[in-house]
Amino acid sequence: MKLDTASLVELEQKYILQTYKRYPIVVDYAQGTRIFDKNGNEYLDFLAGIAVNLLGHSHPKIIQAVENQIRRYMHLSNYFYQDVQIELAEKILTLSGYSKIFYTNSGAEANEGALKIVRRWGNQRNKKTVVAFTGGFHGRTYGALSLMDKPHYKELMGPFLDGIKILTFNDVEALKSTLSHDTAGVFIEFIQGEGGISEAQEQFVQELWELKKKYNFLIVADEVQSGIFRTGKLFAFQHWDVSPDIVTIAKGFGGGLPLGGILVKSELEKIFEKGMHGTTFGGNAVSCAAGIANLNVIYPDLLDHINSISDYLDGILQRIKQEFPEKVLEVRGRGLMRGLVLSFEAIRLVEKLIDERIITNATAKNVLRLVPPLIISKDDVDLFYIGLKNALQKV
Repeated sequence: MKLDTASLVELEQKYILQTYKRYPIVVDYAQGTRIFDKNGNEYLDFLAGIAVNLLGHSHPKIIQAVENQIRRYMHLSNYFYQDVQIELAEKILTLSGYSKIFYTNSGAEANEGALKIVRRWGNQRNKKTVVAFTGGFHGRTYGALSLMDKPHYKELMGPFLDGIKILTFNDVEALKSTLSHDTAGVFIEFIQGEGGISEAQEQFVQELWELKKKYNFLIVADEVQSGIFRTGKLFAFQHWDVSPDIVTIAKGFGGGLPLGGILVKSELEKIFEKGMHGTTFGGNAVSCAAGIANLNVIYPDLLDHINSISDYLDGILQRIKQEFPEKVLEVRGRGLMRGLVLSFEAIRLVEKLIDERIITNATAKNVLRLVPPLIISKDDVDLFYIGLKNALQKV
């Protein structure tokens, strides 16, 4: 559509439901770690499609894989055996140690499917209650919203699913007083993205696993944002040396295309009978082809870079905290999933960073979220430091 920026903004407001507070940027194209707007401005991307574009924009290996698959076919249905689905499944299961995968389109759909597994498993054992935590984010669909405590996302949209309890994140006593033989499953993000890059505390995780041994319930790790090497490991929960029964993934899994999944241990392989669960587009061939290329580039060749650049970024963020102690209160996160806790609303800093031609995101009101592509360089981090310092001076 060859229209000027103002006209495109006007048409967006005319035709599209106004559910997003968009940045004042009309994108022309994106390449690597950069986004370019219609006015010729270049932006350093430290958001990566909200933790999606692990290899940045327009990576040649992903483009090649997508083009090759499109020439074969774009979509069939899940009535057919498809080599790209099987190849990607083998790759992610080999890396993760899980037994089976069910493909989905998104993280929300993955969590909906996981909730069905927990309910079915629980009902077979007369266990009715599902537990989740404050600050968690599991998607925008009804089951996912039922697992969350965010009123703005749920206002006047109920009633939501019953039999779900939301406990305070990292509250050990709440675990002890709530989990019981009636508990079917627990949903947890080990690093909460929308919750402000908040981490599960070691004692909290240990107690959760002790109670699992006592009461026999399932644990679902939501790795939609933190998974696929975002934190330096395949999954964030691996930093705690635990093994959940179910893992939900999406975002970075598809190399930039819509793709998610539910990973299960061998004990849950037969929880669904044929026809009991399904999806039209989940495991789309083109998305799977992109996912294969994505993992092939990252593992194992990119791992050393991810860990070294993560350390470098952490050093820069700690330096910023020292230079602006009244504005930057805390540095959170692991790997390339980072948060700066601010003494003011983070959207103000996001806006100033846009003026510096840097793309970031505000979460949990006062946290600046940084989830850049895994391919960022030291030069990118240095440029980010200069822009962040300038922006903080102007807030």
